[in-house]
Amino acid sequence: MAVDQAIREQIAADLAQAETAATAINRPTDTHPDLDVVDAYEIQLINIRKRLDAGAKVAGHKVGLASEAMQKMMGVDEPDYGHLLDEMQYFEETPIDAKKLCFPRVEVEVGFILGEDLPGEGCTNSDVIAAVEWVVPSIELIDSRIKDWNITLCDTIADNASSCGWILGQQRVPISEIDTGDIDAVLHRNGEIVAKGNSSAVLGHPLNAVSWLARKVDSFGVRLRKGDIILPGTATRAIDISSGDHFVAEFAGLGSVTLDFT
Repeated sequence: MAVDQAIREQIAADLAQAETAATAINRPTDTHPDLDVVDAYEIQLINIRKRLDAGAKVAGHKVGLASEAMQKMMGVDEPDYGHLLDEMQYFEETPIDAKKLCFPRVEVEVGFILGEDLPGEGCTNSDVIAAVEWVVPSIELIDSRIKDWNITLCDTIADNASSCGWILGQQRVPISEIDTGDIDAVLHRNGEIVAKGNSSAVLGHPLNAVSWLARKVDSFGVRLRKGDIILPGTATRAIDISSGDHFVAEFAGLGSVTLDFT
């Protein structure tokens, strides 16, 4: 390990407190420049385990840095991942209090619900197609507990890949009935279009992100299970939010999902 366990525990505690208080902290890599990716995932897991011990359940996983542009910006050649917990789920009919978050942003994603467990090592896109039960319209709410989104790769991984919440629309489409690699998406904020994209921006095809995720988490002793929600990465750029914003994400052939902030 690049840093010792006591430092990992302290960073995890600082990030957890920042999330609870909605008060961002300086980035951990400034204080601990030796922090590496393994440390960062272990820090993420410290906080996830504590939340599970307190009663939360793992609902799925998200993939971050799934676009070539984001990977170049971070100086990496693969994505990262974070956990989605049941207590992180938001609902279309329930507005979110923006004041309880640090620097929230909205990402538009073609989501997947698994109908079967996925293999770990060696998982292929064919395995993903066989395991996915539903394709769903979704929004990931991301937030950085680190000041001004001034983050390195290790900072965001430690911070649960900057994940904050997830929202699913009502539509459910069998994967056999839609080309998940070519879904146009449009994000509206307060009636105006603020972002457009296509699911092909997610590692060339979102199935690539899901199979990568299955292989990656397996190296940490985790498997993607039946019923899990998988968010493979955003089809558009992330959009900042303000109190009072109303978002609608529309997906060609897949329906829509809405999100409101107070």
